[in-house]
Amino acid sequence: MKTIQNIGLGLFIMALICFTAMLGIGHQKITVDNIGIDNNYHRDAILLAVKDQGILNQEISNLSFIPSIKKAIRTASKSLEEKAKNNIPDGVSEWDYKLGNWKNTEYLGTIVKNTADGPVQHNPWLFFFITFGLAIIGGLLFIIPKFRESPGIKNDGIYHDPLTRGLRFNHKMMFLIPAIIGIIVFGFLKLQNLFWPIVSVALIFIISYFVFFRQQSKDLNPQRNGNPVNTGWLGIIAGVYLIGFYILLYWAPAYINNWITMVSPMSELLSGNAASNWFLYGLMYSIIVIVMGIRMMSKYQHNKYQRIRTLSVMFFQTAFAFLIPEILVRLNQPWFDFKNIWPLDYDFFFKYNLENLMNSGGLGIFMMVWGILLIIIGVPVITYFFGKRWYCSWVCGCGGLAETMGDPFRQLSDKSLRAWKYERFIIHGVFAAAIIMTVLVLYHYFTGSNQLLGLNSDNVKSWYGFLIGAGFSGVVGTGFYPIMGNRVWCRFGCPLAAYLGLVQKFKSRFRITTNGGQCISCGNCSTYCEMGIDVRHYAQRGQDIVRSSCVGCGVCAAVCPRGVLKLENGTGDINTRAKDLRVIHIAEGDIKLLA
Repeated sequence: MKTIQNIGLGLFIMALICFTAMLGIGHQKITVDNIGIDNNYHRDAILLAVKDQGILNQEISNLSFIPSIKKAIRTASKSLEEKAKNNIPDGVSEWDYKLGNWKNTEYLGTIVKNTADGPVQHNPWLFFFITFGLAIIGGLLFIIPKFRESPGIKNDGIYHDPLTRGLRFNHKMMFLIPAIIGIIVFGFLKLQNLFWPIVSVALIFIISYFVFFRQQSKDLNPQRNGNPVNTGWLGIIAGVYLIGFYILLYWAPAYINNWITMVSPMSELLSGNAASNWFLYGLMYSIIVIVMGIRMMSKYQHNKYQRIRTLSVMFFQTAFAFLIPEILVRLNQPWFDFKNIWPLDYDFFFKYNLENLMNSGGLGIFMMVWGILLIIIGVPVITYFFGKRWYCSWVCGCGGLAETMGDPFRQLSDKSLRAWKYERFIIHGVFAAAIIMTVLVLYHYFTGSNQLLGLNSDNVKSWYGFLIGAGFSGVVGTGFYPIMGNRVWCRFGCPLAAYLGLVQKFKSRFRITTNGGQCISCGNCSTYCEMGIDVRHYAQRGQDIVRSSCVGCGVCAAVCPRGVLKLENGTGDINTRAKDLRVIHIAEGDIKLLA
């Protein structure tokens, strides 16, 4: 069995090496005929800049070509800007003549795609097999033998493994602080707006002030923060790789053109269109959730709830988030993920999306009404009966990835009260920001004015999309799995989790009940809690767990050797369950219940 697993691991590493090496395979050759830009003014200006740089009709490696063509596009943009000051041809609008920043990324991707040539362009299915195919086969060979192991959670050395033992506190900060600074600085350079980066930095300092000074007390000292004595070097490598992947995916998709080309035949089969970076991501996402979901079921094969829950996230990600939206596009309908809900789906109320849905006939109207009903009725009603677990642990794609690919890192979530205080400030701050942005875009939609109370809706949604939609949810939220645990985004940043959590804490029948008299303080529940909840602290006191952050994954109950924890939906003590401490006190000759 070990031999089969080693073969599988070898195939996966081989596929990962091939996948990474693909970034540098092939060459680019730009000509007058293959530039792929229809706007004659933009096309001619870019070709002139390319000619001046001496790269027209020249074969260049793709990694060298991209910086050169970016420079050519910037040069063409400045040239057209200068010409527009003197004279714009009759019958041509200013926006058709000028080459604005919003066109730079689009043109860069178009040119790189049209001018690329190499083995990937000629054999996409071959490269798909030696990357995705071998990775899937290798992963299954490594995972399937685990089903023959005895069921149940065992002492598997997670804090000794160089991949899963986590990072020392100072090493975590070496990742987190540069990531925050880098994202904010890059956002300023990309969006050319200084106001919102300054606001973001100010909010970081304000939150830190409240956590460290205004609310300072003895309970700020960490109870268990899981910082290891030695840093896991494989975890660092995995984290750097994931962070790099998300940076390329969100902000430099031209560099992953070979990856996109490789999956284009798959995209054409499903939607009839060539692949984009988002199709690549959706395909990878779904495959990872399926393969790692099988691993999840092998690990928790002793627990029926975990097996069914895992099958649920696999189904919703593959069907609702990936296949159905692509098939809708083939049927000339809007791309729509029926399980995505505002404010996680933060662009739902953007003008372009509302107009696209309303102009798409009956199905488009249904999609819009469906989305609104989920927000107003679906979320509070279902959360009342089942807590936020119905979405965060059974449906959500972010949660699906966290529960499958992120499961090996769930023990790395910080259990300290200080982390909890940061969590409450940040996640509800993101929720408030999502509400403000939505009010601004709806005001713009109904009035035509993008200014309200001194705020520009275009600037607000651009910064929110960059900082929260990409930087927080992707680069930090997933890239930091091996560094800070698998639910960084869900715990600290997801605005929908904040909305669900508020309903769960105050108006929900769901809670995790405990039987403190049977707790042996082994700490398994706290160790495996991905949301940073010190479950043992509640269990020792016989106190029900009603934390708004709890996603009801049930793993704490699955790893408890005594059956102390139970997921319940009831109303017996709904008004007092967060306050009462039901503790059994045993003394010589005396047993009594302490309130």
